[in-house]
Amino acid sequence: MDFKGFDRPGQPGGGPTRSVKVMIAGGFGTGKTTMVRSVSDIRPLTTEETLTQASADVDHLIGVADKARTTVSLDFGKISINDTLTLYLFGTPGQERFWFLWNGLFKGALGAVVLVDTRRLASSFRAIEEMERQKVPFVIALNVFPDSQDYPVEEIRDALDISPHTPVVSFDARDRAAGRDVLVALIRHLKDHAAAALEPR
Repeated sequence: MDFKGFDRPGQPGGGPTRSVKVMIAGGFGTGKTTMVRSVSDIRPLTTEETLTQASADVDHLIGVADKARTTVSLDFGKISINDTLTLYLFGTPGQERFWFLWNGLFKGALGAVVLVDTRRLASSFRAIEEMERQKVPFVIALNVFPDSQDYPVEEIRDALDISPHTPVVSFDARDRAAGRDVLVALIRHLKDHAAAALEPR
């Protein structure tokens, strides 16, 4: 697949490297900042602020009562998948009051990872709807928390009402290798999506 992005010369004797913008989206407290931190090759830029009592009624802490900080703008990181492909990761804020920032973050994005907490599926409905509205190919990444139940993938797919062609993978957002595997799954999905778009109709 010929990734659109910001090309720059590669190493001597090699081809150009491709830089691809990827969204890391999902509901409030699903692990977006944790994923960006764990996989980034550079020290990530985060915009976390401490949750206050004044925001308690706005941020809906049901299921994440222990959460003390929240992203108020974006998270940014970078990971080199191989010698010719670099992903720039843009993590979205999860709370409804910051959703107005999403439109700007979507510009130039080729794909997305939507994080889902199976204990709170509804928290990521808006992110999925936005991907479909913006026509951004995405994969679902089930972030496994210590008290998460293990549901069959097809049950998750039905509950989220997503296409059978959308990959669903489980991972631990704290684990760098697992996070990288999710991103590789996204790249494969983007290649399949591009190939399908080229097929005669």
